[in-house]
Amino acid sequence: MNNRIYITGTSQISIQEPLCEQWMDSPISYDVKYTRAIDPNFKEFVSPIEARRMGLLLKRAVATSYTVMKESGISQPDAIITGTGLGCIENTELFLNALCFEGENMLKPTYFMQSTHNTIGSLLAIRTKSHGYNVTYAHKGISFDSALYDAYLQMRLNKISNALVGSHDEMTPSYFKLLQKVGYVGGDMEGVCGEVSMAAMLENDSSKALCTLHSMRVLYRPSLQKLEKAVEQVLQEAGITMDDVDGVITGINGNRKNDEEYSRYTEELFPVTAKLRYKHLFGECYSSSSLAFYSAVQCLRHERIPLGMVYGNVQLKDRKPEYLLIFNQQEEKNFSIILLGKQI
Repeated sequence: MNNRIYITGTSQISIQEPLCEQWMDSPISYDVKYTRAIDPNFKEFVSPIEARRMGLLLKRAVATSYTVMKESGISQPDAIITGTGLGCIENTELFLNALCFEGENMLKPTYFMQSTHNTIGSLLAIRTKSHGYNVTYAHKGISFDSALYDAYLQMRLNKISNALVGSHDEMTPSYFKLLQKVGYVGGDMEGVCGEVSMAAMLENDSSKALCTLHSMRVLYRPSLQKLEKAVEQVLQEAGITMDDVDGVITGINGNRKNDEEYSRYTEELFPVTAKLRYKHLFGECYSSSSLAFYSAVQCLRHERIPLGMVYGNVQLKDRKPEYLLIFNQQEEKNFSIILLGKQI
């Protein structure tokens, strides 16, 4: 299990400019609590006839996935592994609202067919004529991490040679209000709540690699000692120490409780390593951790870390970034640790 895993393409649709890295130089800032994603011209990816029967999230998934397939040169991935917290929630709402207000006699089947979580992965498989491994993870804020971990294990075991891994979530106004009521977003939170569609291509071929996925772990309710051990194992598998890591990307989002949880862990685990953030740029949602992965890949690809990602008093190292560690946690229950490196 010593074969390396390379990332050969990443793409995003979010509250920043879609399908590009303009956010690194001129990010869009928001002073609202909630906003929808900025969509590209979908005519480049789906015909007008197809678009009529496709939900918005499905069109976004097609756009990001086709972008990375074109970049990597893979048209039929061995595996399609998807993460989503809510699935096609907009279609779900349309179906349920019609059921409540119009009864059962005039329901539109399209809304129901596209409301399930695995609709995204199924559509991508049909369009790419891929008949291999296809699975969807719906685990709230750890959905993308679970999907990535699945691809990581499958490739380390030589079961597949490449995988299209994505995470896609939309945020409707009504669902945003529900999350506000339970305190997940809004309130005293300084950041913005948004939407995400991110896709990445993982391969065992280094010829087109942007960076390397060295190692990762996903843990449930670990003690601090187990977290420390997991970080140590991740670094050992890459043959480095914490001194070699240029930055730790965390899910700081402006919510006091969330940020206190992150600060407590990062102070214990990474006391002298530069802390980086991304949710102030891309917003908060169940698939936002996929943008930590995306932004880390782009920082390594372009050999620089935007100063807007840095927070705290620890300064960046005076060199091009070589290793970035992603530390994600949700409600102090689910944790993931992902190590990416420029070394090919």
